[in-house]
Amino acid sequence: MTLTERARRIRLVLLDVDGVLTDGAILLGPKGTEHKRFHVRDGAAIVWAQRAGLLTGLLSGRRAGATSARAAQLSIPIVTQGRMDKAVAYERILATHELDDQHVAYMGDDLLDLPVLRRVGLSAAPADAVDEVLRAVHWTSTRAGGHGAVRELVELILKAQGRWETVVAEYDRKAARP
Repeated sequence: MTLTERARRIRLVLLDVDGVLTDGAILLGPKGTEHKRFHVRDGAAIVWAQRAGLLTGLLSGRRAGATSARAAQLSIPIVTQGRMDKAVAYERILATHELDDQHVAYMGDDLLDLPVLRRVGLSAAPADAVDEVLRAVHWTSTRAGGHGAVRELVELILKAQGRWETVVAEYDRKAARP
């Protein structure tokens, strides 16, 4: 099956957080407060995916307030955190949303992601993922985690589904207004 055929079937874009939506760095304040840096282009792409009718979700091995805050900002409906056994959490997501593996795109960057990456219809990784992940996925972004890798994945899916032109046209219409 081609990459385009895989992308056409996607109904859920599911993402790891650390190393995918972020560069993997965790900033700790003096009182233990945790901060993460998210790329605005990835956030915009998540919003576009939702507007195009795709379900979006986060599946993270770690639990972090910054992740919850970013998910709330982007109205991401599926947020599963603190799950080191991602395969079990993934099964619950499939069952809850009545989806099959072929309907899911998942982007991960480390060994913890392999059980899900090996199952989904479209597996993806940022350019700086670990070698084992890079060898296992269907597609690799040209960008590193936290630097627009998710944006590239969403564009790939929306283009394959014939929805990208609608996203661009929306901004062209706004630009044409006086």
